[in-house]
Amino acid sequence: MQSPTLLVIGGVAAGTKAAAKAKRENPHWQVTVLTRDQHISYAGCGLPYYLSGVISEERELLVRFPEDFKLDYDIDVLTRHEVTEIMPDLKKVLATDLLTGEAKEFHYDKLIIATGADPVLPPIPNIQLENIYTLRKVTDGNAIRQLIDQSQVKEAVIIGGGLIGLEVAENLVHRGINTTIVEMAGQVLPPFDPEIALKVQTHLQEKGVAVKTGVKVTGFIDNGAGQVKAVETSDGTIPADLVVVSAGIRPNVAVAQRAGILLGPTRAIQVNQYMQTNQPDIYAVGDCAEVTHQVTGKPAWMPMGSVANKAGRVAGANAVGENNLSFPGALGTAIVKVFDVAAGKTGLTEREARAQGYDVETVLVPTPDKAHYYPGNRQLVVKLVAEKSSHRLLGGQVVGEGAADKVVDVLATAIGLKAKVDDLSSMDLAYAPPFSSAMGPTILAANVMLNKLRGKFQGVSPLHLAERQTAGAVVIDVRLPEEHMIYAIPGSKNIPFRELTKQLADMDRHQEIILVCKVGVRAYVASLKLKQMGFTNVSILDGGISAYPFELA
Repeated sequence: MQSPTLLVIGGVAAGTKAAAKAKRENPHWQVTVLTRDQHISYAGCGLPYYLSGVISEERELLVRFPEDFKLDYDIDVLTRHEVTEIMPDLKKVLATDLLTGEAKEFHYDKLIIATGADPVLPPIPNIQLENIYTLRKVTDGNAIRQLIDQSQVKEAVIIGGGLIGLEVAENLVHRGINTTIVEMAGQVLPPFDPEIALKVQTHLQEKGVAVKTGVKVTGFIDNGAGQVKAVETSDGTIPADLVVVSAGIRPNVAVAQRAGILLGPTRAIQVNQYMQTNQPDIYAVGDCAEVTHQVTGKPAWMPMGSVANKAGRVAGANAVGENNLSFPGALGTAIVKVFDVAAGKTGLTEREARAQGYDVETVLVPTPDKAHYYPGNRQLVVKLVAEKSSHRLLGGQVVGEGAADKVVDVLATAIGLKAKVDDLSSMDLAYAPPFSSAMGPTILAANVMLNKLRGKFQGVSPLHLAERQTAGAVVIDVRLPEEHMIYAIPGSKNIPFRELTKQLADMDRHQEIILVCKVGVRAYVASLKLKQMGFTNVSILDGGISAYPFELA
């Protein structure tokens, strides 16, 4: 009796994970992987670090080779084979051998589509010039690194300030290259809220990276030899020996669409919890497919290697089994290292939550990642987003030099389990001075959120402080004079905490007052004192000076 056949289109994370899981689940199935790429399994997320030499050799990026899959799993892998047609009625796939030009035909009993995503190349004049690259494959990394190794790059421009763009910037600076980031949005890290992104942007500039936000690239200038010489933007011309276009990716769904496979609202392939498409016996996973957002329950597109691996495992098992595994979706959890700072997120940002119709409360909480007295502690700023009525935790972000990944992972766990802020505040987390404070960053942030949700204080976002000042609010810094002299919020008036009663005795009790200190604790206690004095319009600057993302006076 002939073995049933599973055909997988695409490799890297989702495709190879699906193929390997399928073979482990049902070894008698014949499994074949077709990929148009030269490499079948590689660490694409490591490519920025290959440019600087942090990852020194190409082979360190190559996870497995075709022969490994054959020897270890009895999986046939055909590289440089591009699938041109899927015929669901005939259970047949047509492909072209890109090396020989030969047309080939493959039959399947089950099919998994893992065609991934392609880089977006904006329609900018002269974008075809040499030394303009995307960074998606190992071959891209090799080309850029070879150019750098030949000492031909003094100036580089990165188009796009997302996760990959920032990682590339760091690694180019490590190679001694003057680097400029041009981002069309009003901030770097567009998926993050501005309070977090602006902290990263400031750090980039401190490290020598020029950052231009709200700026559009309009063209590229030829050096006369077909290579890029400069980048034209809405904010002037920038010299460039190298341009890395990191303007996003889009799901590679053309072949699926031609086969009658439905796309969802994100324009990626629509799948159910078992990773099945609308076509019988066809699954889709990875960057070409949608998943469910665990907070909203709606379709979402989350092109991350972590999501691809988990979804690939589910599809592989179900394709050769009984659909016993389901994929609950994802939270959009992400983290990026930018020089000495990390920024991470999970769940909904404030902007996303409001767009989805949630009535939200937010907090910004500065906190050390370890006990404040333990050597080596580093500061973090944690932002939480919660639903006011239910106290449900909707999202979290973190930025700083401390152990941001730990905070993000705790928040992702809590949000994935539909925890309330109350649950987060009472979690029994590991504590010892070298690892955390007695009430770690997530618990501290949750407690501040609970105080806010219960009406114990009113907060003002640093994003709205200037407009409140313009409207007549008085900003009072309750720190000591010697602290205020070093740095302060522009326009703030220094009245130390112990002098508040005396100096504010004759002030109008209805005057809007916004209290400021370093992290918020003294301001909170001061707000309680002012309320006792009869003041009716008292707020606290969220996160204090430590979380303030703008220039200080």
